[in-house]
Parts: sequence; C-alpha cells; structure tokens
Amino acid sequence: MNIEEMSVNAIRVLSADAIQKANSGHPGLPLGTAPVAYELFAKHMNYNPHNPDWVNRDRFVLSGGHGSMLLYSLFHLFGIGNLSLEEVKNFRQFGSLTPGHPEYGHTVGVEATTGPLGQGMAMAVGMAMAEAHLSSVFNKEGFPVVDHYTYVLGGDGCMMEGISSECFSLAGTLGLSKLIVFYDSNNISIEGSTDIAFTEDVVTRFKAFGFQTIEVEDGNDLEAIGKAIEEAKADKTRPSLIKVNTLIGYGCPAKQGKASAHGEPLGVDNVAALKENINWPCKGDFEVPKEVYDHYKELADNMAKAEDKWNELFAAYVEKYPEMKELWDNYFDGYDMSDLFNSDEYWAKGDKPEATRSTSGTILNMIKKAMPNLIGGSADLAPSNKTNMKDAGDFSKDNYAGTNLHFGVREQAMAAIGNGLALHGGLKAFVATFFVFSDYVKPMARLSALMKLPLTYVFTHDSIGVGEDGPTHEPIEQLAAFRSLPDFTVFRPCDRTETAAAWMYAVENECGPTGLVLTRQNLPQIEGSSKDALKGGYVIAESEKAVPDAIIIASGSEVSLAINAKEELKKSGIDVRVVSMPSMELFDKQSAEYKESVLPNGVRKRVAVEALSDFGWYKYVGLDGRVIAMEGFGASGPAATLFEHFGFTVDNVVKTVKEVVNA
Repeated sequence: MNIEEMSVNAIRVLSADAIQKANSGHPGLPLGTAPVAYELFAKHMNYNPHNPDWVNRDRFVLSGGHGSMLLYSLFHLFGIGNLSLEEVKNFRQFGSLTPGHPEYGHTVGVEATTGPLGQGMAMAVGMAMAEAHLSSVFNKEGFPVVDHYTYVLGGDGCMMEGISSECFSLAGTLGLSKLIVFYDSNNISIEGSTDIAFTEDVVTRFKAFGFQTIEVEDGNDLEAIGKAIEEAKADKTRPSLIKVNTLIGYGCPAKQGKASAHGEPLGVDNVAALKENINWPCKGDFEVPKEVYDHYKELADNMAKAEDKWNELFAAYVEKYPEMKELWDNYFDGYDMSDLFNSDEYWAKGDKPEATRSTSGTILNMIKKAMPNLIGGSADLAPSNKTNMKDAGDFSKDNYAGTNLHFGVREQAMAAIGNGLALHGGLKAFVATFFVFSDYVKPMARLSALMKLPLTYVFTHDSIGVGEDGPTHEPIEQLAAFRSLPDFTVFRPCDRTETAAAWMYAVENECGPTGLVLTRQNLPQIEGSSKDALKGGYVIAESEKAVPDAIIIASGSEVSLAINAKEELKKSGIDVRVVSMPSMELFDKQSAEYKESVLPNGVRKRVAVEALSDFGWYKYVGLDGRVIAMEGFGASGPAATLFEHFGFTVDNVVKTVKEVVNA
C-alpha cells in the first residue's frame, strides 16, 4: 500500500472508529468518498490548512452534511483548525467540535452549516456568485486577486431535493464556471436502492442546465478523479458536474453497497473487518501511522505556499492601485454608515401616505449609494417588492459586476444562495419575496439564523391587505413562525420612520438575519413614530393620565388604527397609551426598566391589534387582555373591505378596549 492509499484509508478508518465510538453517525459517505476528498484537497485546492480563513481560498461545501466525519477526519489529518484526535474521538458528543452535522462558526474550516439535503448545493452557488462578482470589482490585468473555485459534494439525496434543481438551473444560466459539483453516485438511500423512487438521468439533467458533465467510473481511482477536476477547471464558460461512481460503505465487506451502511455504525466486528480488508497496518482504535501524519503535514506545508504567493500578488496590487486597498477594506471589513444614518435625509418624515414596501425601496437605494457592496434581489418580484437598485446593473453571465440579482421563481434557492453570499464574505446581501411565500424560504432562513448570518429578508404584501389575490396570497401564520425562530429579528414597521429604523438595524446587524415585513397598501405617516423603533417597542401615542386606563399595542398597518381608536376612546372618557411594537425580538432584549416604562405591570388592561395570527401576543396582553387578530384565513376582495370584515376597524378596537376596561 503506497502513502496515498494509506492517506485515503486514514480518512476511512478515523471516520469508522469515531462513528463506532459514538454509536451514532453515517459511515457510508466518508468510506465511499474519501478518495475524492483526499485528491481534491491534496492536489487541486487553492487552500492553506494553516489559515483556513484565507480570503482567496477555494471553498469546499459538504452538502451531504450527515457525512460530517469525512470533514473532521480530513481536518484532523491536515491540521486544519488544529482539530485534535481527542475531538475526533468525541464525535457527536455534547460540547465537542465535531457535531453530528457540520456547523459554521463552531468548527474551524467548516464553510457552511449543512444538514437538510440540497441546501449546501445552493449555498455553494451563492459562494460562486460572490466570487464572480468580487472578481469583476477588484481584478486588474495581471492581478487576479479574487480567483478561486467553489466545490460542493453531495449525493442522490441532494439531487432529489427540489432546491438543487432550482439552484443549478440558475448556475447554468449564469455560466458560473468556477463552480464544480461532485455527485457521489452510489444508488443508495435510507430506504434502499434509489431505483424505488429515483431513476432519472442526473447527468442529462445537468447538461440541460448548461453544465459541463464529467463521469468518473471508479470512485477509488485518484488519477481519474484528478483528471476530472482539471477538466472541470479547464472549462471557462460553464459550471461542471463530476459524477463519481462510488460504493457506499466501501471497504466493509458486510456493509458496502447496502443501505445499512448509510446511517448506522458499522459495528465493532465490521470495523475490524474493514481494517483487515483494506490492509490497515494498525490494530488499535484511532491509530494512524506516523508516516501518514508526516505526509499530510508535508502536503499542508506545500499548500500554505499558495497564500504566500497570493500575499505577494496582493502587495504588488495595492502598490500599483492604492485606491483599491481602501475599497477592499470597505468591502471586507464593512462600510462606515454613520453619515447616512445620522443624516436628516435618512430620517425625513414622509408627507403623504405610502406603502412601507415603497418606502423600503427608496431607503434601499439610499443605502446602496453609501454601501456599494450591497447585493441582492427578488424571486421574480422586484417590481412588487420594490427591491431594484437604480443604476446598479443586473448580475448576469455577461455582467458579473451587476448587483441586482434575478433569481427567477425560485424562493428556496434564492434564500440559500443568499446564505452563500453572506458566508463568502465581502458582500452585504438581501433577498426578497411576498411574505406568504416565506413558506418556501423558511428552512433556509432557519439556517441563516443558526449560522447567525447578516442576511436581510425583504417580505412584502404582509397581511390581508394583499386584498384581491385572496387567501392563497394573504399571510396569516407566517409572522408568528418567524418570531419563533431563534436569532432571527423581525421588523413590521408602521411608516417611513420605522422602515428607516428597520433597514438601519438590518444593515448594522452582524449577529443574525433580519426580516422586514412590509405592506402593499399605503399607510399614513405617524407623528409620534421615532428612532425608538430600534428598541423594538415604544410609546408612539401617550396617555394624558399618569397611569393610562389601558394600553393598545400594535404593529405595522394596525398602528394608525390603534391611534385612531385612542382618539375615539377619549370621547368616552377612556384614556389609553398606544405602543408600537415593530420588533418583539428587540423589545424583549431591552432592560427590565425600559420594558416597564413602556408596558407597566400595573396596567393590566391591554389590547393587541395585528392583522395576522394572534400567536405570541399573549405574553404582552396577559390573562386580562385581548388580541384582535386573524382567526382563520383571509378572503378575496378589496383590502379596505377585508379589514372591515375581519374586525380591523376603529369601532371594533374601541368596543374591545371598553370590554377589557370594564371587565
């Protein structure tokens, strides 16, 4: 057995031992694809194991995240992140750096949190789009300072998920030639042979997408894998699919090629049989020969020279183009937005009713002027979402410099691509669609939150105010769903001032995604709205009494309704405070003293008003309060008619407040 075979088998052995020790995991993928991982990293990756955050590194995304031990074994052997053998032994244990699925920000070297199949594929497309755009911004003749590939590995499960078709159709349209997809084709899924549910010709599908397609007949043939990678790199106009025919659970006589190799430990006896079958020289668990470690160290040291060479190139680049250094720093370290966010223009009150989606479009273009690395777009709804950036150009195969992204009718891919853009670095990304279609977006938004990515989601047409399109297009439960998502901040602004606050927060938030939930219909500009919206909830219309008779809490389009109800209640001698609550998440983070000043515990008579589900409101209104909300789906008709029909009227709010006060 030569050193390369031993190095490949080291990945297999460490993976099998770790999964067996944990008595949990997925050995099939690491055993089958170890040669692909070794060949790619050892000979073809532009990557520095000593500095896995190097900005111009090639990216590798394991879309089949269940096969995480492939990464951890590789990281340990290459010394990436100094991942220790002890951490490998603690696979899937609480607090370890080797969780069941790869987690971005938790384990050094992991480029993306992958778990739900297919999402890693789309995030890789986003990374490739980021590389293409940044290269168009920064590269000069003789100075390719942004020049790297994005590789992604997944199997039949990733190919079955619809998101992969969405993202690869777009990738082919865009001609992302630095995207290389490895298809681990082993014809096995959890329930058995893929033939029971998946018989399509994947290669032909990718040809239709506009990919170059290459097939490796034997997944253990390092030379053939290497030739395929170089052939993929040689195509400068198309992304590439490399189909690698593998044997799931390779090397384990009793398990290879079987569904049982996918998602359960091999068993002690089978691990021993694996080692014997591949002629592994060590008998103990987690034993790797010194010469293998030495080989990986030599590889890592040689790979590090790529960054050294790039550093020399970049130094010469900034010497010749000193103005590009400031631009580079702004892109990768962030723009100072204080001038814009402290300007009177940014916070100027509107003088006429306007839909918050329209206000958002105006503010978005103001931000774009101060932040040229803002990039994003909509799932074929930019005219309705008001997310087109003027004079920014359209990102396309012929113009990677454009920053308006056109995702087509592909909400799932759009959100995951947005994650990929954010993960890559150097760009501030946003995505947009109708709020009701956030149902397509939710799994990807969940990963945005899990990774704490600063991706902005623009959701318009936020309630029954959608009107004539009817209940299929009128969101009800979606706002409660996003409010329940940890580390995801939701803003539902009531006017221009609050919309400006929402965008300011989204741009400055580096700790997670932000969702802007915006109206289709015009809303009045409210005199009492202010920057206090950044606190999530604040008093927008105060009671004349030291202790108000009641408190009305509302968000978005219902804030003006609450204020109008306040004026009507005065005629009956009931004096209420109106609280605008654009962001429950931010309000909940405020100090106890601030929250008491807005919602004093001594005032238990409370009514919340929101034209969506009531779920989540009772923590603010309590047992003595009421919520005016949607109790079912909407209907088709003019927005004004629907608001009246479903009880979002001054009369109903007044009636409800009186009932609460007099109870």
